[in-house]
Amino acid sequence: MKTVKLSVEGMHCEGCVSRVEKALSEVEGVRSVEVSLEREEATVEADDVSGAPLVRAVEEAGYEASVKV
Repeated sequence: MKTVKLSVEGMHCEGCVSRVEKALSEVEGVRSVEVSLEREEATVEADDVSGAPLVRAVEEAGYEASVKV
């Protein structure tokens, strides 16, 4: 299992947080998701998933994302 941290821009409320959590949790291999509105980030625990499908899922939900290094 590995942890991926994403920077997420464009969230304004708890509804946004819920949409990002749902989008990330639907990516194959994701085990858990924690999204922080205050820190504008998401922490994902997943089975060997690269950042690209996670970023794509957030972008398809309508937000900007990038992998934090």
